[in-house]
Amino acid sequence: MLSRVADSIYWLNRYVERAENIARFADVNFNLILDSPTGITQQWEPLVRITGDLELFQARYGEATAENVIQFLTFDTEYPNSIISCLRAARENARSIQEIISSEMWQQVNEFYMMVQQAANEQTMSQLLEFFAEVKMAGHLFAGVMDATMTHNEGWHFGQMGRFLERADKTSRILDVKYFILLPSVQYVGTALDEIQWMALLKSASAYEMYRKRKQHRITPIGVAEFLIMDREFPRSIHFCLLQAERSLHEITGTPSNTWKTPVERALGRSRAELDYLTIDEIIKMGLHEFMDDLQQQINDVGHKIFENFFALEAIS
Repeated sequence: MLSRVADSIYWLNRYVERAENIARFADVNFNLILDSPTGITQQWEPLVRITGDLELFQARYGEATAENVIQFLTFDTEYPNSIISCLRAARENARSIQEIISSEMWQQVNEFYMMVQQAANEQTMSQLLEFFAEVKMAGHLFAGVMDATMTHNEGWHFGQMGRFLERADKTSRILDVKYFILLPSVQYVGTALDEIQWMALLKSASAYEMYRKRKQHRITPIGVAEFLIMDREFPRSIHFCLLQAERSLHEITGTPSNTWKTPVERALGRSRAELDYLTIDEIIKMGLHEFMDDLQQQINDVGHKIFENFFALEAIS
């Protein structure tokens, strides 16, 4: 497959997944605000902090009010990781490979972009909860349409790899929301407020119902972290995402699943293998935030190696 085509399918999926997950970040805070007792201070800066773009936000917007953060993360056309910017990039990638993808895929990503563009001109704060739900559903629809209408060949596997690496990264950042949204006082740890925050986090990852079906006990920090990091069957857990990305990578390279020959296979294999053997107690002992931060760096490294192995054009001497 041409590197240009593989690159476009890979990033088409990463951008759609990223847009959906930015909606999830905002959804975390809205759920927290709606469920929290009166008197609890709203915190919007952590949503920008976990993107790694706090300095850019402060330079352009200053104070982290609800309106400023939502505008920055959702409708700011100059911020490359906003929802509207991600979908514009996804649409351009889809346009460049219309001869490869299905017409249904093109139609869905085009309609997704148009929906967000229209909302940017008309949306009010009171309508945002419904809007973010629509963004998440549109992301689900694109993934379903791709799986149902595109041949599951090498190109499809590049798309899968992009989707699941992006999802693994963003699930780790959703967990980091709880780290950055500090409780008003340590006295709230283990209280109903603490449980509300973990419940909101589960809901933001569409994991609340599956967590309760699997765990069947009250929500605990260790239980939530274990489910979202280590569960091998829940499709938004980090372990599941890395397993799926690795399977697609082996389909592309033709390398048997029990060996890693290329740098990207070795890097992804190491990250996945670590989750095979770690326990949640070991992760908590390391520090949840520290573990998430290291994992995000590993996923970024895998992304760089994918570019070097498959997409970079070598200079002709």
